[in-house]
Amino acid sequence: MLTRLTFLLVLATRFAIAEDWPQWRGPRNDGRSTETAFPTRWSKSDNVAWRTELPGEGHASPIVFGGKVFTVAALPDTGERILFCLDRTSGRVLWKQTVVKAPAEHVHKENSHASSTPACDGERVFCTFLDGHDVVVSAYTLDGKQLWQKRPGIFSSVHGFCSTPIPYQDKVIVNCDHDGPGYIVALSRTDGRQLWRIERPNHTRSYCTPIIRTAAGRTQMVLSGSKCIASYDPDTGKQLWIVDGPTDQFVASPVYSEKTGLFYITGGFPDHHIMAIKPDGNGNVTSTHVVWHHHNGAGVSYVPSPIIEGDHFLVADDRGVAHAFDAKTGDIVWNEKFGRSHASIVSAAGLLYFMNDAGVCRVVKPSEKFTTVATNDLGEPTYASPALSNGQIFVRTAKAIYCIGQLRQAKK
Repeated sequence: MLTRLTFLLVLATRFAIAEDWPQWRGPRNDGRSTETAFPTRWSKSDNVAWRTELPGEGHASPIVFGGKVFTVAALPDTGERILFCLDRTSGRVLWKQTVVKAPAEHVHKENSHASSTPACDGERVFCTFLDGHDVVVSAYTLDGKQLWQKRPGIFSSVHGFCSTPIPYQDKVIVNCDHDGPGYIVALSRTDGRQLWRIERPNHTRSYCTPIIRTAAGRTQMVLSGSKCIASYDPDTGKQLWIVDGPTDQFVASPVYSEKTGLFYITGGFPDHHIMAIKPDGNGNVTSTHVVWHHHNGAGVSYVPSPIIEGDHFLVADDRGVAHAFDAKTGDIVWNEKFGRSHASIVSAAGLLYFMNDAGVCRVVKPSEKFTTVATNDLGEPTYASPALSNGQIFVRTAKAIYCIGQLRQAKK
């Protein structure tokens, strides 16, 4: 059986030095690419390999595996929730499948009916939608044939649905914190049968996608949400440790720093928090393992997920101000107004890409002093996070998917 590390390495090295971007926040679920060259300058017409308009709406990020790009959309006129597959070279739609056809659930004005980013394990594409009150998890071949579809439980939230699937070993894991009996479920990647199920505490809506890392000598699945921050064994679903609160609801995904050995969370409603947490505890570690903590201060992001780059923990908060923190101490290094953002930060080759809601992307060099490398404007509203793969950047706007830059030839 593949270990988590082996699985990620297989995905990350499929094209020698090039990387696929097969799931939410890339091959390591943290927004970072190990490739060394991506475009830093573009516009709506310059340095664009292709632009493909898509019907409907969706805030899910695109993913990339091999020669294909996958994304989802909701068609308000028909109620269809669609999984799309595009050719990464030309942008041509290779196939599309109606996954669910259902009335549109009520959503927050800044959510969509297709907000869950799909995931690819190299053999299958997984996607999630809501059908009434039922969560629907589906698996397709890379050619668009449905392999299985399961309904692991209900989901109820006045803000709508988003539960992004994460492949792990023989499983696909889906977090379903909601205003009811929340749960996290692990389904078999091959046939969709349930392998374990976590009953979540506090029954409060949250939208956090877990991150899985080897930390403190054990594999941990960490997430915030439902009035807690918790770590679980992703093989069994057993809880390892928990931090109470510090508030009710979360959206942004956690990140982990190999350099500091700490997990970081940001977000929360109604109170706003940033925390750095040691991962070596057991049981309730609220009073013992929080290394540093900002409460209702500057720089807290509720929706956009943060990133670790070198010695810095970086966030783009919901008010439109980006902050760099010293990852070890929590001290603010710099802050800069970028414009309101829902997209999460991505990075490559020591550069950070901050995309705001207006489609303006600032390329920033992280250091003790704020430095802008370039400012690029697609001129279209953009809520999805970019995907980075093989020297190209894929951006989902309100109307289309852009492929920015030229495809690099992988070294043999």
